[in-house]
Amino acid sequence: MSPELRHLRYLLAVAEHGSFTRAAQELRISQPTLSQQIRQLERAVGAQLLDRTGRTVRLTDSGAAYAHYAHRALRELAAAERAAADVKDLTRGTLRVAVTPTFTGYLVGPLVREAQARHPGIALQVRELTQDHMEARLLADELDLAVGFEGARLAGVRATPLYTESLSLVVGPGHEGLRQGQDPLLVRELTSNDESRPGDGSTGHHLALLSTDFATRRHIDAYFARHGVRPRVAVETDSVQALTEIVQRTPLATVLPDAVTHDHPRLVPIPLDPPLPPRTVVLLRRENAYETAAAAAFRTVVRDVVRERGYPAG
Repeated sequence: MSPELRHLRYLLAVAEHGSFTRAAQELRISQPTLSQQIRQLERAVGAQLLDRTGRTVRLTDSGAAYAHYAHRALRELAAAERAAADVKDLTRGTLRVAVTPTFTGYLVGPLVREAQARHPGIALQVRELTQDHMEARLLADELDLAVGFEGARLAGVRATPLYTESLSLVVGPGHEGLRQGQDPLLVRELTSNDESRPGDGSTGHHLALLSTDFATRRHIDAYFARHGVRPRVAVETDSVQALTEIVQRTPLATVLPDAVTHDHPRLVPIPLDPPLPPRTVVLLRRENAYETAAAAAFRTVVRDVVRERGYPAG
């Protein structure tokens, strides 16, 4: 007997759940049937693929090697099915896109608006992920495209430069001590002062920033480290929208792309001296992967939106 696709799916389900019972529930088949199918696969392969002796079921060494190729086979099959269903006239289809949190503050809205205006038959699935997770999902064929930043990346991920993103310190309206049009703030003035507290009239500028899981935060931290500054970070969050709300309603400052302040007139950008280094924004996709008509069309939308909004070339 030659292994069939269902055998691969059954093996991977048992390996994922570590249990025949839970895997059978997910697959909606009986546990005896699942066990029988796995035994058929092991006989066909000529090796024991699962270790059933412990409290949880685990892949053997042979099973782990087999599962690696089973994942690849199912991934390639899914790509083949999408290619066969690809509609060149863009009257229907699905596109899976991811962005890092920075872009939800200014880029996602214009991109979705333009994509829907041009291709209303294409259903967009937009995810907000860290760059590491985006690249891993691209390689696993769980995403078609992603918008992130230039830099070290996983092998097999291709990056196309889009534009250069600049950043500034940002405060809300009426911030005490910082105002629109002022001279650049010396970065050393952001050094933490343990005696000061937000809103107590002191000169310390406390910050609200994205968490350290995100590329933007790592970029900011590297800048501070280069200049020997250790700011007081009073709030960390995983949301750019939360940052904009916090800064508008508290004495805290943050660091955001200048493009965000262009779209939010109540946010006040404050230049720093030395200035924060710019970043290159890139469009990410898996190398040598089949590109659907929807993905190709969305790449055109991205380039057009970037040009229309006047972002500097990357």
